Amino acid sequence: MENEEIWKPIKDQLLTRWVNDIDPNQPLPEYPRPQLERDEWLNLNGFWDYKISPKDTTEVASYDGRILVPYPIESALSGVGKKLKPTQKLWYHRTFILPDNWKGKKVLLHFGAVDWETNIWINGKKIGKHKGGYTPFEFDISNSLNDGKNEISISVLDPTNQGKQEHGKQSLKPKIIFYTAVSGIWQTVWLEPVPKTYIRNFFLTPDIDNESITIETTVVSPEDNDKLEIIIYDENFQELLSHISKIDEKVRINIKSPHLWSPHDPYLYKILLRIKRSNKSLDEIDSYFGMRKITLSKGLDGIFRIELNNKFLFQYGTLDQGYWPDGIYTAPTDDALKHDIQITKQLGFNMIRKHVKVEPARWYYHCDKMGILVWQDMPNGGVTDITNQPINMNEYQTKREEPDKLNYYKELEAVIRNLYNFTSIIVWVPFNEGWGQFDTERVTETIKKLDPSRLIDSASGWYDFGVGDIYDIHRYPNPLMPDVDKAKSRALVVGEFGGLGLEVENHMWNTSEKFVYRSFSDSTKLTKRYARLIKKLKTLIENGLSAAIYTQITDVEGEVNGLLTYDRKEIKINRNNLRELNMSLFDLY
Repeated sequence: MENEEIWKPIKDQLLTRWVNDIDPNQPLPEYPRPQLERDEWLNLNGFWDYKISPKDTTEVASYDGRILVPYPIESALSGVGKKLKPTQKLWYHRTFILPDNWKGKKVLLHFGAVDWETNIWINGKKIGKHKGGYTPFEFDISNSLNDGKNEISISVLDPTNQGKQEHGKQSLKPKIIFYTAVSGIWQTVWLEPVPKTYIRNFFLTPDIDNESITIETTVVSPEDNDKLEIIIYDENFQELLSHISKIDEKVRINIKSPHLWSPHDPYLYKILLRIKRSNKSLDEIDSYFGMRKITLSKGLDGIFRIELNNKFLFQYGTLDQGYWPDGIYTAPTDDALKHDIQITKQLGFNMIRKHVKVEPARWYYHCDKMGILVWQDMPNGGVTDITNQPINMNEYQTKREEPDKLNYYKELEAVIRNLYNFTSIIVWVPFNEGWGQFDTERVTETIKKLDPSRLIDSASGWYDFGVGDIYDIHRYPNPLMPDVDKAKSRALVVGEFGGLGLEVENHMWNTSEKFVYRSFSDSTKLTKRYARLIKKLKTLIENGLSAAIYTQITDVEGEVNGLLTYDRKEIKINRNNLRELNMSLFDLY
């Protein structure tokens, strides 16, 4: 194909094995929103025109070349590999033709995520603007479409770490524990036809104690007599029950003797939601859910522990940055996206802490399907440098101005609402180590109002304000027992430990700055030290520890403290030995 001949990933850094599986005519072709699925859609991933212009440019007449969407412009997979400066603006352009059978329907333009400030035009008409780099957004473009060829133009501004917006570990000058920046489109762009009356969103809340699930649905342009039909199926699509309600009702449906979801048995029910007018079906979506409960329980020793489905389950996970040497924020393929979850579980972990990044919806879908627990961080902002941290708990409040705080709350709510239905997510982590930390008590209250069904780790490491459900400390390399007296009515967690490093030649990022907490010369020595960490963890579990998170699953750029190399080609500890060590933690109860 012509496109295949002109597209070449930039090879000045590591590439993963999945590069060879990319179809440049349709990269990442999978349906991007598995929690709310319709039959018809059009994927706009592929080649777009691009241009980098001065920040104050208001329109462009020519382009610099072509970029492969949705890989960020800084990445090798984009075919461009250029940095976007805060003084610059990134432009995208392409054409599309709608299928004939979409006529008479609304057409929604969806973006999985674009970093950071996005403006959109259809056929020269301004459609809208969005700020935020980690959550999906959409626009109704129906009134701007032509019968034949249509044009879409996008401009993007991204201050990265020179701004105070949420940007995670992105840096314009990556070093140590901060990494290459990501700008522009980095998740799937797609079109979807919907009727005038359609389901915009819904929220599913399981209640295993009362054997029920609550469903709240948002419907656009309903009429008075419209009904919502709900059908629930087992995992083999055998119908279990159906229910019809009014559109605006909060519906509670009983599920007798529910099959519970857990890492050992990730059972998922199927659900169909349908808008009906008289006997006519207007809109229909497919989704799924798991029946599970996450809560705290006080033991006979007076210590609070985290329980899954009313039973204590020690959670042992990895810190997962979600970075790729070739796609940076964007996994090369859906199989690559699945890989890190699969290998984490195969190595004997039952949890992942998704670290200061939000993944595409399909990542959480794979966690739901495979059965791994997720602690979800907010992508913190307000931090430009590891040395620019609050020096005490009083100073942290002054590090953010009011507009930046409001932006945080807006994106926090968007993250929680977008990820609410994913069964695997059990803990929200609003702040990491004081990075951009502010209003901790108020932020915790906000999260609890948005989602009372999950636990909150209000601050992972550093500045603890005694709120939330978890008292979380960071200790490298050896895990340490948190102070039970400081925990009060919270669970005890070591949110980061480990960081044991091993350099594997020909599998490292090309940088002179390497970072680890403890470095080892070979796999044998690394394995022995890791075994000592596991032995220490066992004593902590016996003393009341609920969870521990090892740094980290893969190397990331200059960090060489991963269990896997950055290209995912080598596991630094023998796979069977590593699994046996990890699984021994679960023999204690």
